[in-house]
Amino acid sequence: MANTAQSRKRARQAEDNRQHNAAYRSKFRTFVKKVLGAVKAGDKAQAEQAYKQAVAIIDKTTSKGLIHKNKAARQKSRLNARIRAM
Repeated sequence: MANTAQSRKRARQAEDNRQHNAAYRSKFRTFVKKVLGAVKAGDKAQAEQAYKQAVAIIDKTTSKGLIHKNKAARQKSRLNARIRAM
């Protein structure tokens, strides 16, 4: 348990950051699932639209440091490959 004022403040800040990061990570996963759902449904136009939105979220997540740039590139590449395979 935090004893000093400084450590209590850092604990508060860490919890706030954890919740913010968890929310953004969840948003990232949701947008990826939207693309996969559109691909599974066979709707190429909707999949391409969802992919554009997902790329923006993936890039923002990367710039905030929540995921590694290589993971972002891998996600975008795999999603795009699924759309092209339709």
